[in-house]
Amino acid sequence: ELTKYAANAMLATKISFMNELANVAEKVGADIEQVRVGIGSDPRIGYHFIYPGCGYGGSCFPKDVKALAFTAKDAGHKAPLLEAVEAVNENQKRVLFARIKAHFGDVKGKTIAVWGLAFKPRTDDMREATSRVLMEALWEAGARVQAYDPVAMHETEKIYGKRADLKLCANGEEALDGADALALVTEWKEFRSPNFARIAKLLKEPVIFDGRNLYEPDFMQNIGFTYYSIGRRTVKPAA
Repeated sequence: ELTKYAANAMLATKISFMNELANVAEKVGADIEQVRVGIGSDPRIGYHFIYPGCGYGGSCFPKDVKALAFTAKDAGHKAPLLEAVEAVNENQKRVLFARIKAHFGDVKGKTIAVWGLAFKPRTDDMREATSRVLMEALWEAGARVQAYDPVAMHETEKIYGKRADLKLCANGEEALDGADALALVTEWKEFRSPNFARIAKLLKEPVIFDGRNLYEPDFMQNIGFTYYSIGRRTVKPAA
């Protein structure tokens, strides 16, 4: 039991470490992608689970980190590292909303397209998903959401039912149509090489909040987007 908890807690720790490092990189003007490539080249570290993003979810990592911390506490040992892993992850899930709010000032009345609802690709599982934290924050602030996920649409409807401030869309383009911005939450393969000209045409403003670092900032700037990512420089359209 301890081995199983330890394995998932170790992987969760790597993710939270990279997310914390991404936040540091933004403050000091570094590029977390270059840092990732650099540290991953060390065979003692490797490249697995060192991709920064907008937080992990699912049924295993959050549950097992909590369970291991509880097991330690129950045995009379405080485990501050495990508590920090969880705290960093919960904070990271709020990064996209914070950036959307900072960009617009007030999101009341805004419509945000959300690509990706499942906690990871190739599943419809939305347990502890970052998308839920983002959408609920947007709704609380008075914004609407137009959402699309390749497989998690029924799960989303099961969780949230019919809401006036949520439109579940048949495809990514429908989610973009008339939205003020795009928030990319889950790194589905179909989101990796989209038609950017089409995105710019459908959005009211060519702005993307990328929670999975799918695109290159320089490229996005050159094609006329305002682009926010995790641990990399924010760019605005080239003059």
